[in-house]
Amino acid sequence: MSPTLPDDQVYEAIGEAGFHRLVHEFYKQIPNDDILGPMYPAADLAGAEARLRGFLIFRFGGPPAYIEQRGHPRLGMRHMPFPINEAARNRWIALMNNAFTNAALPAEAEQTLRAFFEHVATFLINRKEQ
Repeated sequence: MSPTLPDDQVYEAIGEAGFHRLVHEFYKQIPNDDILGPMYPAADLAGAEARLRGFLIFRFGGPPAYIEQRGHPRLGMRHMPFPINEAARNRWIALMNNAFTNAALPAEAEQTLRAFFEHVATFLINRKEQ
């Protein structure tokens, strides 16, 4: 297995085009997903895609446009209105895993991104299973 890239080198490795492919492949799956689909208003799906892409570009060494437009990410606060339980977390990861398959990113960048997504998806759980 290839070594992971430092976070701040992922943007250099995949560029804006790589983030665009990954995030687009992820969001293509959302409208038909029974768990995550209801959390995303159809009228704002393009906006949600742009926000995630902008955040990831900034977070992984790219230009700071996200911070300039939206300020600190405040991930916990921004996701609090959404019922994120373990099932939602696992589905988010599953859809992102599908997106990786189609995005065709370099292995080192993919490993770094996967580790980040696993950690943050778990951090964002804000509801107990019912």
